[in-house]
Amino acid sequence: MRINTLAQKTGLTAPAIRFYEKEGLLDARHVQRGENNYREYCQEAVEHLQLIKKVQTAGFTISEIKEVIQADEANELSLSRKVEILRQKMQEIERKQNELEQVQTHISRMLANKLALMEA
Repeated sequence: MRINTLAQKTGLTAPAIRFYEKEGLLDARHVQRGENNYREYCQEAVEHLQLIKKVQTAGFTISEIKEVIQADEANELSLSRKVEILRQKMQEIERKQNELEQVQTHISRMLANKLALMEA
């Protein structure tokens, strides 16, 4: 499939897909150059990009994703290290959730104060 089809299937833009490819997150398993020099992507690229989007949403950076993918493919990550990485991300997500809850509480108070002033 061509990049526009891949973009539609993943919800990413073509420039974002090219960025991931440039960063090494899409490789020869995911993209081939045709005789016309157009990129041709396989179905596995769709699934791979969707996974990347999900782990980014969970707080993984591009460099962390690259590190984990490369180390996993080379069998350099032990199971305990993988568990450690996931636990760290879970703690980071919990910290962000707490921060957002505090912000939400503050904004709710501000809104209540403004509404009270409007009614006065």
